[in-house]
Amino acid sequence: MSATERPLGRSGVRVPALGVGTNRWSTGEPGQARLNETLAAAVDVGMGFLDTAEIYGFGRSERAVGVAARQDGRPVVLASKFAPLPVRLTAGQFGSALDRTLERLGRGSLDLYYLHFPYSLRGVETRMTGMARAVEAGKIRAVGISNCNVARMRKAAGVLARYGIPLAANQVQYSLLHRAPETNGVLEACRQMDVALVAYRPLAGGAVSGGSRRSHGPTALADTLQEVAAARDATTLQVALAWLLQRDDHVIAIPGATKPDHVRQNSRALTLELSDEEFASIDRASKPPPAG
Repeated sequence: MSATERPLGRSGVRVPALGVGTNRWSTGEPGQARLNETLAAAVDVGMGFLDTAEIYGFGRSERAVGVAARQDGRPVVLASKFAPLPVRLTAGQFGSALDRTLERLGRGSLDLYYLHFPYSLRGVETRMTGMARAVEAGKIRAVGISNCNVARMRKAAGVLARYGIPLAANQVQYSLLHRAPETNGVLEACRQMDVALVAYRPLAGGAVSGGSRRSHGPTALADTLQEVAAARDATTLQVALAWLLQRDDHVIAIPGATKPDHVRQNSRALTLELSDEEFASIDRASKPPPAG
């Protein structure tokens, strides 16, 4: 396995360590032609892992990703998500939602399919049964969950294990400004269970380069990132992504991008290896000060 590629747990599916979030993709603005160029740039730089969801733009993101993938023609790894809305209670509704996602993406099967959030009238266990049946039917290759705590991770993995299917990923918010996975047990559980942690909003919407009131000062993190970036001839956002990828081999990041230049800039993080001292200094600057 190359340094720029990581496994989705024990699913057998491998993806770039850095992908592209597409929650702002649409067949309207910013325009399909530019999105086609963005996907092509992602494949060019080794970031051909596209993350979408049926609720992003009410299906428009999936459709835009599908068009761009077909336009490019090269292999890409596609992930989408099932939204467990209150009105969706039956196995048939789950199957229909997956079929519509596949139709919008122009695919016969999906590389990774997530339960988008665990809050519904049906528990995680019921949804995982539907996922397992979709794997058996050849419609999805790997099963993930999103926004789930450790208890729900273990429940999901337990149901899938009955079918001989491993839990591939838990997609949660994770960045230098949102380090909850380190304190709520999710990152450690991913290590123990061999599950990928797919980090959404890994740049906190770009806010990581502006510091945090939670740090040792309003600009402590920003100053540290700027210092490391200057020494490495990189940007602060590239350094922030490199730190996240270096935090643990189970971490895969999916920063959003709607322009080719954004993808190319983010890709530097795939080969930017921080020294132990640089990593530690960023770690200290991004942690909140001790209480009292």
